[in-house]
Amino acid sequence: MLKTYKNFFKQNIIPVNLDQYVPKVELKEYLKINDTIYEIDSKAENGITFSRFLNYKYSDTLKKMDPDHLVALVTEVIPNYSCLVFCPSKKNCENVAEMICKFLSKEYLKHKEKEKCEVINNLKNIGNGNLCPVLKRTIPFGVAYHHSGLTSDERKLLEEAYSTGVLCLFTCTSTLAAGVNLPARRVILRAPYVAMEFLKRNQYKQMIGRAGRAGIDTIGESILILQEKDKQQVLELITRPLENCYSHLVQEFTKGIQTLFLSLIGLKIATNLDDIYHFMNGTFFGVQQNILLKEKSLWEITVESLRYLTERGLVQKDTIYKSEEEVQHNFHITKLGRASFKGTIDLAYCDILYRDLKKGLEGLVLESLLHLIYLTTPYDLVSQCNPDWMIYFRQFSQLSPAEQNVAAILGVSESFIGKKASGQAIRKKVDKDVVNRLYLSFVLYSLLKETSIWTVSEKFNMPRGYVQNLLTGAASFSSCVLHFCEELEEFWVYRALLVELTKKLTYCVKAELIPLMEVTGVLEGRAKQLYSAGYKSLMHLANANPEVLIRTIDHLSRRQAKQIVSSAKMLLHEKAEALQEEVEELLRLPSDFPGAVASATDEA
Repeated sequence: MLKTYKNFFKQNIIPVNLDQYVPKVELKEYLKINDTIYEIDSKAENGITFSRFLNYKYSDTLKKMDPDHLVALVTEVIPNYSCLVFCPSKKNCENVAEMICKFLSKEYLKHKEKEKCEVINNLKNIGNGNLCPVLKRTIPFGVAYHHSGLTSDERKLLEEAYSTGVLCLFTCTSTLAAGVNLPARRVILRAPYVAMEFLKRNQYKQMIGRAGRAGIDTIGESILILQEKDKQQVLELITRPLENCYSHLVQEFTKGIQTLFLSLIGLKIATNLDDIYHFMNGTFFGVQQNILLKEKSLWEITVESLRYLTERGLVQKDTIYKSEEEVQHNFHITKLGRASFKGTIDLAYCDILYRDLKKGLEGLVLESLLHLIYLTTPYDLVSQCNPDWMIYFRQFSQLSPAEQNVAAILGVSESFIGKKASGQAIRKKVDKDVVNRLYLSFVLYSLLKETSIWTVSEKFNMPRGYVQNLLTGAASFSSCVLHFCEELEEFWVYRALLVELTKKLTYCVKAELIPLMEVTGVLEGRAKQLYSAGYKSLMHLANANPEVLIRTIDHLSRRQAKQIVSSAKMLLHEKAEALQEEVEELLRLPSDFPGAVASATDEA
């Protein structure tokens, strides 16, 4: 039968030439040194050939402000075509965007003027009236920056404006190249560096790959700006092959091989040493073991990783003697291992989390949310934290007695923070990770009290994108800690508290807005509008008339109004069904009720 199918496909399947459906877009690569542009040509002796000189009149002021001739390069394509300028750092993105706008003619302000005003208004709406001063100055020219300092809502809005041609120029960091699909006619690399590191071949290809997309454009160009001192390195960069791709499974032990093994044992995919080793041979790492492993064999690494899990109390080893010669090592997951597995806790932190929760039980401060927030502040963000000690001291001095008690339990005193703020020497040793984690807890605590990312961003002098990432990370980790506690009876006291905290961190709004924000398409700004208009519950929205909503709520389309009402009805229906099931469960006779079995037999 299988042979018959194979013959059928051989005879009947017509080979398709995809090129006739997806036309190729030519990508031309250039290098710019001073005011000379060279085209990359693999046939040339040194890999490049002369292309042209930049023909743009530069004033003395412009020469000082724009030594890389970015204004000349971008004005050759914008506003009719799109352009991306990759910069080495976030601050550089903002500076370059402002610098370019200073020297663009007033004609650029007229291009899609109405649509650009709408983008600015939308940014104000999602920021509760706040707008970044840099974007306020650059968007009228069709220019914006794009980096991790933006909130997710700001990024989404700007990306949409760029995709529709309202914005024609993004100054961005290299992260945009790896994620968002934002093609451009021309891509400019401000320097052959990412931060302080020289570009790798795959990074370079990833960035220039944004230029010229099939079905969108007919041609694409990339220009790498470099100094004479970097010329030789760049010539090597453009001619060398792409870097090889290697498995990182063993390099990232706790997030890699050990987490994999815990999952295999927890899911009962492989529970003995031989099966786990066999599974490892089939992984990408297993295929590359002869290249990657120099000192240890794959068998030794498998045994070591299982020993690590056993020593940490995450799995338990059972030795079964099948015969005098044959021995089988079986593994099963422990309660702690199952809690870590169900909570998707990084194994590097599972014992620290267990210790912190255990210690918290000894004196959990419930008069304030601060203690619980500290316990759900992500461990992996602590190393990235550099507290502003003056701000830290100011926040510390405003703590209530209950909140000061939390700091005392954690071993962080006001005098220690005061000395750090004034630059005094400190003799007493204090755990740096605890100090930094408490600082991040202050940021999250302020967010829950004030709900505005902009206000908290200014208060702690942090980029609003970082503050939002911290909030998102804390909401996610809070949910993980909840699942961790659900598997361990000793932490039952945390469960209800963590359910409420996770909700608050997820929505980070006033409690009355949370039910409205469960509805599809309702974010904080829209929830506030609906609440002010009298729609204060899910029942109100479910029974609302979409036409009335359109007239009552500003900037609400008919499609959005119908989606809100439809989503609210569905949620209400789901909640009603859940309550009905609960009622039926309460009224049902328990299966272990005395005499229940006897009466069932009598009926039969």
